Amino acid sequence: MPATYLDAILSAHRERARNDTRVWQERVQNVRYEGPSFHDALAPREEPYVRIIAEVKRRSPSKGWIDEHLDPVSLARAYEQGGASAVSVLTDEEHFAGSSADVTLVRQSVALPVLRKDFTVCENDVLDAAEMGASAVLLIVAALTDLELRVFLDLAHRVALDALVEVHDVEEARRASDLGARIVGVNQRDLRSFEVDEQRAAQVVSALDPGIIRVAESGLVKVVDVERTAQAGFDAVLVGEAFVRSRDPATLVRKFASVARAPRD
Repeated sequence: MPATYLDAILSAHRERARNDTRVWQERVQNVRYEGPSFHDALAPREEPYVRIIAEVKRRSPSKGWIDEHLDPVSLARAYEQGGASAVSVLTDEEHFAGSSADVTLVRQSVALPVLRKDFTVCENDVLDAAEMGASAVLLIVAALTDLELRVFLDLAHRVALDALVEVHDVEEARRASDLGARIVGVNQRDLRSFEVDEQRAAQVVSALDPGIIRVAESGLVKVVDVERTAQAGFDAVLVGEAFVRSRDPATLVRKFASVARAPRD
């Protein structure tokens, strides 16, 4: 079977982790996140609207550059102005042209919680997220064992971080639920082929426990896309490319944020 995007990216990150000589057990006592809560920003409240996680994203492995000259500060401020509930920031440098500095800059520039969007493969990655000012880390079920997921979830909560646990199918959704995930993102993009299946989110959401905050990811370009996922039972959407390419991201965020979510049981 030929190597995939996910295989190549994970291989690079696991090699980086193997070469990291820092001892996470020595670091953890001095690391604790203090700032706005990612979980609370997404939790359903009286306002019946979908929550928006707006992403700072320069490029992708499948599409190349989205905005080579992206200014993370001005973009994050536009997201906040448009009514986003949180900001997602890519920090993978080799494949997405992101950086940890982007997280720090965004965190200093807006009052919103920030998700560190990267391929978390070791304990130091979790601690790094807290140190750079992120409110949450991304944990991809397809990339981790159950033991790794449990350890990273526990460590994140220990240093006051939230975790967005990303799944791609019903089996992964059940794994995430069983391990105690509080926020689950259903990615409509196949991380092995990077193709988008617009029906994926609706198919997977039924496997999630009722108390989990549900986030739809990828393939969300128009208001109708957000409406479809809202009716499927999602509380929030994570959108990157559509906002980055928009000439007026604040207005587009505002349109997406005006979509009513379906009542929760």
